[in-house]
Amino acid sequence: MSSVWSRIIVVACLCGSAFVVLGQDNTPNPKINSPYSRFGLGDFNPQYLAAQGGMGGLSAAYYDPYHINPLNPAALSRLDATAFEIGINARYSQLSAEGSSENLWSGNLTYLALAFPLINPINEVLDRKDTKLGLGMSFILQPYTTVGYNVEATQQTSGAGQSINYLRGTGETYRLSWSNGVRYGGLSGGLTLGYNWGTLENSRRVEFDSLALGYTTEFLDEFTLSGLFWRVGLQYTYNFKKLDDKGELKPSGKRLIFGLHGSTANEFNTESIRFGRRYNPNFGLPIAVDTLFSEAGVEGTGELPAAFTAGVTYERVNKLRLGVEMGIQQWSGYRNDAQSNTSLSDIWQVRFGGEYIPDYLSYDSYWERVRYRFGAFYGTDPRSFEGQQLLDYGLSLGFGFPIILPRQRTSFVNFTLEAGQFGLTDALQETYINMTLGFTLNDNTWFFKRKFN
Repeated sequence: MSSVWSRIIVVACLCGSAFVVLGQDNTPNPKINSPYSRFGLGDFNPQYLAAQGGMGGLSAAYYDPYHINPLNPAALSRLDATAFEIGINARYSQLSAEGSSENLWSGNLTYLALAFPLINPINEVLDRKDTKLGLGMSFILQPYTTVGYNVEATQQTSGAGQSINYLRGTGETYRLSWSNGVRYGGLSGGLTLGYNWGTLENSRRVEFDSLALGYTTEFLDEFTLSGLFWRVGLQYTYNFKKLDDKGELKPSGKRLIFGLHGSTANEFNTESIRFGRRYNPNFGLPIAVDTLFSEAGVEGTGELPAAFTAGVTYERVNKLRLGVEMGIQQWSGYRNDAQSNTSLSDIWQVRFGGEYIPDYLSYDSYWERVRYRFGAFYGTDPRSFEGQQLLDYGLSLGFGFPIILPRQRTSFVNFTLEAGQFGLTDALQETYINMTLGFTLNDNTWFFKRKFN
């Protein structure tokens, strides 16, 4: 069996394991609470990887020969080595509302990605060719949204005294994508095709604790989502040039990268279960006395919003990069037959970030070869509370630690720290610290043509 097919089989086994791990409930502890995830599809998980997270989540005009950009498929054409990336995260949150607060921890596997150049740069060196063509492909598995909350609220009801509302939600949606990128000269383009799926559940239980013979009312809404999605991307690199010793113009190592990616609305299908009942808990076991409604297997459709992101990056190769981008998503066009009463708003996001490498060839100081990253982000969320749209903003810091593995190119351990606030100051606000640890394994022997004399 060839080495290429052996690696493909290993990767397929790892992907199968990831389906099991990602499929686990991300909110097993009832203290893990995100009340805003009750609205829409829940909380959105970052779709960028650890290296980009350290730079504020830049994606439109970002590419790197060793790292994968999952949001702009055009960047795949710039890969110099096969990259296998896996990421895990831990999140510390403090929820604050009306003078009280709660501290929470959560974490999960955040992505599994494989990408490789279809034209190995080593072959070009051995064949003494200088082609302007570049091709790349990737397979990426990521969680998309998460629902996870467990809320207890009391209220006074006229004629019935105090009632307690127990609100609980669980579930997650996922994305599996296949992307291809092509480059000719300084222009790159790419296409992503993928599949969304997942199950989300919201329940509500109302109890009247002040009534001896009061009934408990319970509601359950659950739906499964599935559907295809697509995204296109473009990037253009303008290389600044200078005269060499022979009087010829050659790249100076400085360049500007312009990029954009986006898609129109993507449709999906749903299958829903709705159930409501009343029972008297004082009889011991909860014996249902009245089924209010019961619906199962209700099919419907929905539509995810159109989205567009554009940005520009200045780069001094192997030294410095600075980028800025802006994105918009038309969530006012979101439609879901399983959530007919959900109303969302359009959003915008601004991101800024950079990376600095003191000396990538340093042989006497490891810390000079480390990639130091920084960034900031600010934007809105499609969900609203009492007429105010939610905000998400913060700062990021990251490190890319190079690791030399036997018979392979330089690989990386990437660590990212994102600190920010989400929600509304005068309502429920979350102050969080999100830590992501990513492992990037690079290999330049895929599609390598060995020659024998």
